[in-house]
Amino acid sequence: MPEQLDRKNVLAMKLLHYFITEKNYNPIILQGAEDEIWLENMNSDYKIVRIVSNHIINDEQFNFDIFKTKHIVKKIKRKTFSFSMNVLSIFIDLDEDIKFENTKNMNFISLYDENDLSKYKFIYESFPDISNKLEFNEHGFQLFMKITKDINKKNKADATKVEEIFKRKIPYVTIGLILINTILLILMYFCGYEAYFINKYAVWGKGIVEYGEYYRLITGTFLHAFGNGHFLFNMYALYIIGSQMEGFLGRWKYIIVYFFSALVGSLFSIIFNVDIPSIGASGAIFGLLGSLLYFGYHYRVYLGSVIKSQIIPIILINLILGFLPGSGTDNFAHIGGLIGGALITMAVGIKYKSTKADQINGWIVSIILVLFLFFVAFNYVNFS
Repeated sequence: MPEQLDRKNVLAMKLLHYFITEKNYNPIILQGAEDEIWLENMNSDYKIVRIVSNHIINDEQFNFDIFKTKHIVKKIKRKTFSFSMNVLSIFIDLDEDIKFENTKNMNFISLYDENDLSKYKFIYESFPDISNKLEFNEHGFQLFMKITKDINKKNKADATKVEEIFKRKIPYVTIGLILINTILLILMYFCGYEAYFINKYAVWGKGIVEYGEYYRLITGTFLHAFGNGHFLFNMYALYIIGSQMEGFLGRWKYIIVYFFSALVGSLFSIIFNVDIPSIGASGAIFGLLGSLLYFGYHYRVYLGSVIKSQIIPIILINLILGFLPGSGTDNFAHIGGLIGGALITMAVGIKYKSTKADQINGWIVSIILVLFLFFVAFNYVNFS
């Protein structure tokens, strides 16, 4: 029995070392999951890897394990906004008489030691280096110390990255945007230039398409109505959401996201609202919400519950209210900004999460979207 326990412990430690230090998996803390370790990496082919050391001796135990696993995976899918989730279960003490079949989303392997990996060719499609990485020169206590040291080092590095992303930072750009909006509001309503600014700089389809006043696509997003809470609500939302996104993305990426969202929101506005002038930063602010959704999806382990319980309801409620009769809200600018913010965030990338392929696809889709909106605005919309 001690020899068997030593074998299981050594194999479990080697597998943990591989998945955590080589494949960027992170442990999941679960209640009631004894004699098994759950690891997650939402960017891997197998989002969940289970290392099961419990001695399973018959089909009833095995079927119950599958039932329990499916139940836990459903909860993880809801929390992480995942529609599908491939799970790899690695059993290191499974009776050899138990027969199992791999399914679309759940794969199983049974290992006595690392040499048994050769029985499962499909493993090498996702983890081609697994056999080599399970070889160690150390043994016994030295092996335990090395694996423990490496895992602690990796966990510390990951914690440092997360702290860097979520650390509170002074939102200089957001403060600057609020100051610009405030100065323009003062000029419009306290210095008597309201009519001038609206006529000259509001988002107005005819002025943009027929007179070539393209600057309106951006300038109009810095103008606000006074007296109905429009300015105060937008600036409050900009400070709350903008401060977070400026910290999450970094200043230059944040600037790109803000102005691209404003641009796409304005294009949606002139296409769907035709010749109705529009003002306000809400399109850009919805772009920041779209950016937050994309960011939150990549950091859903940390923000999943906030996105689901707070951000998505805020977006839906505001969109629904915007379509109510007499709301006076440019809801198409909101929708455009939301879409533009998510796409351009994909393009500029999320630190430590985005791949080059993701960013290239993001830029391609973002550019195509803007060109398509310009094409529609200039060829199919009649500005009377």
